[in-house]
Amino acid sequence: MQDNKSFLRLKFIKKRRKLYSQKIFFSFEKIFILIKKNYTQKKISIAGYYPSDFEVNILDFLSQARKKKFKIGLPIIKKNYKMVFKYWIPSEPLYVNNYGILEPKKQNISFKPDIILVPLAAFDKNLNRIGYGKGYYDRALKKLSVNKRILTIGIAFSFQEASIISTNQYDYNLDCILTERNLIYKKTNENFIFG
Repeated sequence: MQDNKSFLRLKFIKKRRKLYSQKIFFSFEKIFILIKKNYTQKKISIAGYYPSDFEVNILDFLSQARKKKFKIGLPIIKKNYKMVFKYWIPSEPLYVNNYGILEPKKQNISFKPDIILVPLAAFDKNLNRIGYGKGYYDRALKKLSVNKRILTIGIAFSFQEASIISTNQYDYNLDCILTERNLIYKKTNENFIFG
């Protein structure tokens, strides 16, 4: 199974590098609609990611969310395959970690987000994802969702969809996936309103 995931990961990362285009219009308005439908309190916190290796660029969305007074954060990779989220203001400088990914200052305050935008290499219609092989998001999402309702939104181009992705007990199933074409979700999700 791991060999299959490794194969799909390489296949879809290569495909993303080949097909990536700044001209693909990506609307994030559906996320703001989801927030209105699912959250009544004003102080929502959103964890994003800093795009790298031709991932969907969400920086404009994070800036818009900040202007709408949402608290924004980015992940920080820690030792022992752990990941936490730290507050970040889009105008603040970022620092390169050991994996070449930009992160906020380590002294920024950690927080437990209400919404997490999750990057991915591939996904399927059952909301399974293939990440980058280290399990950072799977572990962090499982830990964070124990005592808190968290809306997890995979962000991907539609051409990153695989027919089926095998899973195991360590994989975390997303609530929905936003592509440039549509919002993919299960109608049976009891935690969030999508329709």
